[in-house]
Amino acid sequence: MELELRHLRTIRAIAEAGSLTRASAALGLAQPALSTQLKRIERALGGALFERGRDGVTPTPLGELVLDRARVLLPAARELQEEAVRFANGANGEAQPTFRLGGTHGPLLGGLVDRLVGEYPAGAVTTYTSWSDRTLTSMVASGRLDYVLVGTCGESGPSSEDGLAWRGVGTDPVFLMLAADHPLAGEPEVELARCADEHWAVVPGEGCFGDCFSAACTRAGFAPVSVYETDVASCVHLAEVGRAVGLCRATTPPMPGIVCVPLAGAPLSWRHLIGWHPQAPAARAA
Repeated sequence: MELELRHLRTIRAIAEAGSLTRASAALGLAQPALSTQLKRIERALGGALFERGRDGVTPTPLGELVLDRARVLLPAARELQEEAVRFANGANGEAQPTFRLGGTHGPLLGGLVDRLVGEYPAGAVTTYTSWSDRTLTSMVASGRLDYVLVGTCGESGPSSEDGLAWRGVGTDPVFLMLAADHPLAGEPEVELARCADEHWAVVPGEGCFGDCFSAACTRAGFAPVSVYETDVASCVHLAEVGRAVGLCRATTPPMPGIVCVPLAGAPLSWRHLIGWHPQAPAARAA
């Protein structure tokens, strides 16, 4: 028996379900039929793919190897089919580009989508967002995304590189996000030390920004009273009602009731990076 894509989908479904019973229900097969199919696949691959136990199944080392390859091959096969359809239906028989973008919070992902849609109106642009840049980079490494847009503190690298190629897009100084009626809102720039008694609101992440912020406060002669790690909307709300000073990027768009003020001396910065897998088709367009 030759291994086919449907066999890889079956292996993936069993691993995701964690048991043959749940996998058979998800695949619409009777459990005996699925068990028989799995045995044929295991014979073709030369060994057991799953350990059977009272609580379900877990991949063997061979199973993990096959699953790792399946996570690359199945999305690549789907992408090939989608590109073939677009090629067949495209103007003058020319294939239209696809851009599967992943990004963390921030305005640059929207700006990149706008630019790509404007430049490739017949192309397909999709997005996926996550607070975790590790999740995003692993999705690019496994072929589920073409590009990832992440940020790092200062000159530090991504928290997870996963063999990707990286290119710097730009660097933002970090600004203060203040209520419009905050005493410092009218200043052209603000020394960090003048905010020693403030509470802070920041968006969570996996990099070293929290450590960099603490170090900057220490250099300014104080320790933060408290730091609220929350989503962007909550950071904006806390700043607007005067409960906290937010930290934002210079590219943050204007918002009613909010003033963004530079920190004197730019003690904190945020570097934007775009990453792709060097052996993926997306590398040609990078």
